[in-house]
Amino acid sequence: MQTHEIRRRFLDHFVKAGHTEVPSASLILDDPNLLFVNAGMVPFVPFFLGQQTPPYSRATSVQKCVRTLDIEEVGITTRHNTFFQMAGNFSFGDYFKKEAISHAWALLTGSVDEGGYGIDPTRLWATVFYDDDEAFNIWRDEVGVPEERIQRRGMKDNYWSMGIPGPCGPCSEIFYDRGAEYGVEGGPEADEDRYIEIWNLVFMQNERGEGTNKGDYPILGPLPKKNIDTGMGVERVAFLLQGVENVYETDLLRPVIEKAAELTGSVYGTDHTSDVRFRVIADHARTAAMLIADGVNPGNYGRGYVLRRLLRRIVRSAKLLGSEQPTMREFMIVVRDTMAPSYPILETDFTRIENVAVGEETAFLKTLASGSALFENAAETVKSSGKSIIAGDQAFALHDTYGFPIDLTLEMASEAGLTVDEDGFRTLMAEQRKRAKDDAQARKHAHADLTVYKELLDRGPTEFTGFNELVSEAHVLALIVDGVRVPVAKAGQSVEVILDRSPLYAESGGQIADIGSLTAPGLEAKVNDVQKIAKKVWTHKVTVQKGEITEGDVVLAHVDAEWRKGATQGHSGTHMVHAALRQVLGPNAVQAGSLNKPGYLRFDFSWQGALSESQKQDIEVVTNEAVASNFAVNTFVTDLDKAKSMGAMALFGENYGDEVRVVEIGGPFSMELCGGTHVGSSAQIGQVTLLGEQSVGSGIRRVEAYVGLDSYRYLAKERALLAGLSASLKVPSEEVPARVEALVERLKVAEKELEQTKAKAVLAAAGEFVDKAKRIGSVLVIAEPAPAGVGANDLRTLVTDIKGRLGSEPAVVALLGDTDGKVPFVVATSKAAQALGVKAGDLVGSFGPKIGGRGGGKPDMAQGSGSDASGIPAALDAIRDRVAELAGGS
Repeated sequence: MQTHEIRRRFLDHFVKAGHTEVPSASLILDDPNLLFVNAGMVPFVPFFLGQQTPPYSRATSVQKCVRTLDIEEVGITTRHNTFFQMAGNFSFGDYFKKEAISHAWALLTGSVDEGGYGIDPTRLWATVFYDDDEAFNIWRDEVGVPEERIQRRGMKDNYWSMGIPGPCGPCSEIFYDRGAEYGVEGGPEADEDRYIEIWNLVFMQNERGEGTNKGDYPILGPLPKKNIDTGMGVERVAFLLQGVENVYETDLLRPVIEKAAELTGSVYGTDHTSDVRFRVIADHARTAAMLIADGVNPGNYGRGYVLRRLLRRIVRSAKLLGSEQPTMREFMIVVRDTMAPSYPILETDFTRIENVAVGEETAFLKTLASGSALFENAAETVKSSGKSIIAGDQAFALHDTYGFPIDLTLEMASEAGLTVDEDGFRTLMAEQRKRAKDDAQARKHAHADLTVYKELLDRGPTEFTGFNELVSEAHVLALIVDGVRVPVAKAGQSVEVILDRSPLYAESGGQIADIGSLTAPGLEAKVNDVQKIAKKVWTHKVTVQKGEITEGDVVLAHVDAEWRKGATQGHSGTHMVHAALRQVLGPNAVQAGSLNKPGYLRFDFSWQGALSESQKQDIEVVTNEAVASNFAVNTFVTDLDKAKSMGAMALFGENYGDEVRVVEIGGPFSMELCGGTHVGSSAQIGQVTLLGEQSVGSGIRRVEAYVGLDSYRYLAKERALLAGLSASLKVPSEEVPARVEALVERLKVAEKELEQTKAKAVLAAAGEFVDKAKRIGSVLVIAEPAPAGVGANDLRTLVTDIKGRLGSEPAVVALLGDTDGKVPFVVATSKAAQALGVKAGDLVGSFGPKIGGRGGGKPDMAQGSGSDASGIPAALDAIRDRVAELAGGS
């Protein structure tokens, strides 16, 4: 029986029994304590807790679930999946134990023709809580399960709670006996590999109190209503009904294994280690696709890190099985084809899912190439020193500099017979996070004692008048210099000025602060910046230019009108570009940050891969068409829920109160929650010119644009540049791109010919160096300056060729170059020389200091660079001396 059929039969069975079919919730719920939905009952928790009244008394669902706590067990056990489908039936104060048990038994043992699973009832065992005589008697007397196939178990196995005070109760589990070939007799108590749990029936009848672990909490008493929560593992039932050995060989996962075998050339079922890798690929590919479908993107924290880890384990497993090419796209296609009948989003959103998965694979393949080589060097160094622990700082460097995840370092270390100083790594990670946090906090008030603002914060927020006017009368509440409150500031001083009200915008929401001035009789002061203290109080960073300012003064606060005009153009332009992006790319282009200032904007958004030229053109056209439409810009304040129901988009990283300000441009074209300043109508933005787009992180792209006069000035420069090229190339402006392309192609051909000529010259020089070989002890040594003009890449080729010409004799080849003030070097040793203890990596330490350089490598090849060419003769002597020490001779 196919898995999709198992799902359908479950739902049909319970719908016929009066249950409401409830669609699966997203894997991501608004619960800060829950990374992913990990049980079928999670979406119904508010009903079980009495926080909400359920709209039905009976429900049934097949819920998507993800559990990743024991990710390392994937592929090793027969029944563990990171993604699984939990089929459940639920009663909210309606039926209880008898009906729950009867419903489950009828579906499991009912004939296939009548909609059941047709499982042999003699294969089924039941467990109950040790004192639950009611459930025991139902199983024995009403269902007819022999007493010897009903086992009583304790709190650990047969009593359920959410892990916190609330509903709880005994449970009854149903197990399937796979047969004597899978383990010992004796039921679930004896062997849970032979006896596989397929269904758990939870009887929520009590309320529990605080406790420290699964079995250590008091039962406070009975619930007002008794509820039922059951969960049947769809994948477990599938592998039993399909007669396969484990959950990875079912109809939904086996096709991924077969595709992996096709792509890697390895065979499933012949080697346990390889089989685990096949299963990891199958399991993780499905889980990754489902997570991406529900909106998760790869990242370094939380859900994003889990997804990144799953995708990277797929890549590495495929490579270990023999794959030489990217494989992710093929795996995602198979997952789509197998899972879409139950989850259509995998087909409708496949392009986005594929782009995210393939994008992460591409990035990680680059990481693997550099990180794996660095790891191997580190491992070789550790082993050669007779140690078995990779230092924490080495693991940290792999993670911090090269993006090599610590879990992968741990895995590779284990495979190499090594361990990692995890404590040292964690310490360095904690120090890094603290530095980042301290740096962020110090950016605006690094030297100020923030307690100086307490009285001002207690007084209440600064009144912002800048939506309606550019000049406001205000009272000076406080003056602060270097974190100390002062009564007066004189000409030439820089001072923070706190006003009771201000028209100057304080930096927030991606919009930088206004500039302006403070004036009064005899006072002129320039406002350079405005920042928020605790999101409540505006502090104006001011330079007093004339006169003095005193606490208690009444001043006029002015916004620079030209600055504000440019700022509103930039901010409104950002909203227009955001709307255009979503129109061209779709709703998956979700905001991830922004910055706008007079004449300029940048906008970050979630997207995999670079935008095509046509997409960029379309975004620019849609934006400017909306600008030209002269849409009205309307703002209003409403409650948060109403704003969201209207379709208003929230800004990245913002926390909103109960009341929010909505900025609407052109009705449905653009509607966002925003506290910034804006133009009166879209035509006031002026021309918007995209400058380009780029990656600023995994799955995050950035577009930049000029607006208004800055856009005109930019286009004028571009026009002048094009005119100059047209004149130089003596072609009309429209032919300039083709002529430049032809010139570039000719240059590429010439450069290739030059490289070929250089390569021939380098290889020709190899013979001359062989003639210079000197025997030191039993080792042939060539330690010479490299030919002039030979770069690092050519140097490695030359050294490799020379070593090859020396045959199987013990040999050392070391060439040191002198290129633009740098000293690139390459050292190679033959296998015979290594057998005598002469290793390339060790030789670097003997001569590196002579040229002010460092480097490293493996025993057969090492390379690096120095900065002092005057030390080359001494370095070459040092190489010869070191060989003499190791191999004998003079």
